[in-house]
Amino acid sequence: MNEYFAAQYSMRLTVGEHAPRHIRRIVRSFLEEWCMPELSDAVELGVTELLTNVVRHVPDRRCALLLLRQRAGVRVEVTDGSDELPRMPATPDTETENGRGLLLLDAMADKWGVSLWSGGGKTVWFECGAGPAPGTPHTRDPQTTRDTQYAKKVSRKY
Repeated sequence: MNEYFAAQYSMRLTVGEHAPRHIRRIVRSFLEEWCMPELSDAVELGVTELLTNVVRHVPDRRCALLLLRQRAGVRVEVTDGSDELPRMPATPDTETENGRGLLLLDAMADKWGVSLWSGGGKTVWFECGAGPAPGTPHTRDPQTTRDTQYAKKVSRKY
């Protein structure tokens, strides 16, 4: 019997401090349906970091989340109305509890970046691969990540 699994999940929400916990459950269930449970830890961590940044840095706390199934992995996008770009600290402050989210995202994602929209706002996105075929080395391409980190977009429809 053929089963259909949606190739994407999207929602608009206003996030509070407990929202990431609930969204992690949703993400986990889609990854299980898509037969990619090995990505759960990385994708859940990435979603948590992006939504936490919305809670802390976006005044109205509104955003849109897109979870997109790809051929060999997952892409996650969080779009908000703020033009404030996320900043990765040159060196994390060991005395603070905050400021490490983008460092974590950079460590766990294969690619990530920020797209600014001409009408205002931005999308922070990341991609995680489902892993290489046996015998194939899996490497990150830091140059691709850097080059796409602040790509400008002209328009976006929702």
